[in-house]
Amino acid sequence: MTSPAKFRKDKEIVAEYETQVKEVRAQLVEQLKCLDQQCELRVQLLQDLQDFFRKKAEIEVDYSRNLEKLAERFLTKTRSTKDHLLKKEHSILSPVNCWNLLLLQVKRESRDHATLSDLYLNNIIPRFAQISEDSGRLFKKSKEVGVQLQEDLMKVLNELYTVMKTYHMYNTDSINAESKLKDAEKQEEKQMGRSGRQQDDRQTPRSPDTLTSIKTDEKPVRRSSVKKIEKMKEKRQAKYTENKLKAIKARNEYLLALEATNSCVFKYYIHDLSDIIDCCDLGYHASLQRALRTYLSAEQNVETSKHSGLETLEGAAESLEANGDKQKLMETYNNVFCPPARFDFQSHMGDTMGVMCAQQPLEVELLQRCQQLQSRLSTLKIENEEVKKTMEATLSTIQDMVTVEDYDVSECFHHSNSMESVKSTFSESYLSKPSLAKRRANQQETEQFYFTKLKEFLEGRNLITKLEAKHDLIDKTLEESQKTDCCLSSGRRNSAVRKQESGEAIPLMVKSCIRFISRHGLQHEGIFRVSGSQVEVNDIKNAFERGEDPLAGDQNDHDMDSIAGVLKLYFRGLDHALFPKEVFHDLISCVSMESLHERAVHIKKVLQSLPSKTLIIMRYLFAFLNHLSQYSEENMMDPYNLAICFGPTLMSVPEGNDQVSCQAHVNELIKTIIIHHNTIFPGLQDLQGPIYTIPGSRDDCCDSPHCEPPLVEEPAPETVSVRQNSEDVTVALTV
Repeated sequence: MTSPAKFRKDKEIVAEYETQVKEVRAQLVEQLKCLDQQCELRVQLLQDLQDFFRKKAEIEVDYSRNLEKLAERFLTKTRSTKDHLLKKEHSILSPVNCWNLLLLQVKRESRDHATLSDLYLNNIIPRFAQISEDSGRLFKKSKEVGVQLQEDLMKVLNELYTVMKTYHMYNTDSINAESKLKDAEKQEEKQMGRSGRQQDDRQTPRSPDTLTSIKTDEKPVRRSSVKKIEKMKEKRQAKYTENKLKAIKARNEYLLALEATNSCVFKYYIHDLSDIIDCCDLGYHASLQRALRTYLSAEQNVETSKHSGLETLEGAAESLEANGDKQKLMETYNNVFCPPARFDFQSHMGDTMGVMCAQQPLEVELLQRCQQLQSRLSTLKIENEEVKKTMEATLSTIQDMVTVEDYDVSECFHHSNSMESVKSTFSESYLSKPSLAKRRANQQETEQFYFTKLKEFLEGRNLITKLEAKHDLIDKTLEESQKTDCCLSSGRRNSAVRKQESGEAIPLMVKSCIRFISRHGLQHEGIFRVSGSQVEVNDIKNAFERGEDPLAGDQNDHDMDSIAGVLKLYFRGLDHALFPKEVFHDLISCVSMESLHERAVHIKKVLQSLPSKTLIIMRYLFAFLNHLSQYSEENMMDPYNLAICFGPTLMSVPEGNDQVSCQAHVNELIKTIIIHHNTIFPGLQDLQGPIYTIPGSRDDCCDSPHCEPPLVEEPAPETVSVRQNSEDVTVALTV
């Protein structure tokens, strides 16, 4: 029977799983709240814009003075808002940036009151009202899709819970059956011992009458008891075999469901959330751009002397871009939109085998199931691709509808010198009731069809993700089962390679560039952000490839931005990024952790699996970047700015993931590593190799009193071979 301690352990496992699911559910609720806040901010912004232009149209007497008061009114409102989230949005989103620039431009305006009043009342304000209505409608539909996806996700988590409980139940039955079998074996051994003692008694000389009595009494009893015990043992052996097989199958089903659940969770956070935000923003930025361009056209035709101020606002309107705002939003709320840590296998009752079992008789069953999954996936992918093409074509149609270039109002000013009342014929043509009703009906019908296809596509992609996860796990299990000997041999070879790599030093190109920048460029403004001379970059790179060190000595006759470009070019030219794609998802999952210390510990744990040579280069590079960030007041490169420069170079986003949302997480990850490099990377005692250090001040090695040149702590000299740009260059380095 199951002991009380094991029962308590089982309850703890279930409680831990329920806690993790509870955290995910809370995160899902916060996501919807966050999207609700975005909609409210958007509606409020559009309402402010409508109020602004309505007030502006009423100003005809003492225009400049009243216009200044109007601008100050809204600027003060923006500065004095008590809503923390609203302040956050005001600092990052491109529509809000346009709004702020518009208010600054208002202070410089002097306009034709009649024409502008007509345009404000009959053109721009109705546009904002239309945008507000469209945004509310699209947000409502997007939220419905989001709620449905969240329900599907929770359904997957509940299915995982059911499968886990089934696995626990069958494993418990298997343990109980094993215990009963052992009891039967003990009884059999005990009975066999009695038989032996009876045999000894027979060998003892006895009288004929006594011997006859013993044989008569003991023989039937012994044979009946032995047969009974043997039958009981056979029965319990069969029961144990049956329960053990059920437990193994249940564990396999649990592992399959676990893999599918993790894939669905990652897909939801990386793909689905991004798609939902795109739907919320559908047409909003383009429509707002059209309204602002209408205003710009009117201003440019009134007075050409205002071009400098209007060009600034036009640049802000051009920068209205949904993907950019989506990235900023996800960076601001990275704890909400970052995928959680993967669900780990929860072993039960000491069952530490956390992988699928492909032994007979399960191998044939798994192979058949793998083939069935492959066949179904092929059909589903073809169907979902067709749905995707239809959805993309519909989306293109909607984008064409909201990007119509109808913001030019120059015709309204052809007779602006006339004393007659100016009436905008453009406003009439754009907002005429028959034309507007037809266009809006067509747009709404297209939107409805798009959301239908979007739901169908997301559901299909969800099913494909689940089936692919199961198929890949089964396929991997079958391959590993068939190639065990080959894997063992390969493991020995990889171990030898890792030992060899652990003795290699920092590549000469990396070491020399970092040394040069540390001596002469710590205070260079825009280092790694400003591009250098491509000719000089190529010359320095070619010199390194020939085995030379063009940066040796204390000469400072090289362009600092070119040296920085050479260092970035080295890492960008590697066959494989410094951070392998295999650890991408594990590293990205830490961004959701609020505690920076917890992030650093998680990153350290993930990076432990990398080769020693890679860790040595990482340790050296990030120590240098941390040192460089300490001079951010002079060079304008704090850890986040450096992360933006090095993130795409050091860690590429795997194909099939949303580049915008993933890149925001990558930048946050690189920033964390720069700040906490001492916690993440092992010291010299744990990892032998070059280490970037900052010694005492040495004025003869540095042009700046703040600059301290890096040194390399060296345990022993030896010659190593460094591969650069696919060519072997033997360089004598002190390691």
